[in-house]
Amino acid sequence: MSGTGTVTIGPLYRADAPRCAELERILFPGDDPWSAQAFRDEVSRGLPYFAARLDGELVGYAGLGVTAGPPQAEAEVHTIGVDPAHQGRGIGRRLLDALLAVADELHATVFLEVRTDNEAALGLYEKTGFAVVGLRKRYYRPSGADAYTMKREPR
Repeated sequence: MSGTGTVTIGPLYRADAPRCAELERILFPGDDPWSAQAFRDEVSRGLPYFAARLDGELVGYAGLGVTAGPPQAEAEVHTIGVDPAHQGRGIGRRLLDALLAVADELHATVFLEVRTDNEAALGLYEKTGFAVVGLRKRYYRPSGADAYTMKREPR
């Protein structure tokens, strides 16, 4: 992994599922990481899923579910993750921006859950207009970690 090339954001493909699952195991080892099949299923459903690629290698992913259509559209950030070797370089922000662009086209309210101890993610979400609206005790399994529910109003 050179890390010197340009990161591109584009669609996530079924063929990316094994790499996504590998990153999930690294990023969320105690919290029931998604399997390759879970990623294949989400992409097959036609949901907006994006990949961040560096020199052709998948270094991040993100997905959005649309839970209600207009006139009161709602969406939910299903997942977002960046290879630890590439964190802190704005890749997560670019992936989130891609998700939010889809939500904004629908004028959707967007929800997500985030671990209460994930300060980097909390900061990113707050910078992009999310606010904490609730607390889910022991949300993540099997670790039992708490999660904030966050909400972003339609744009």
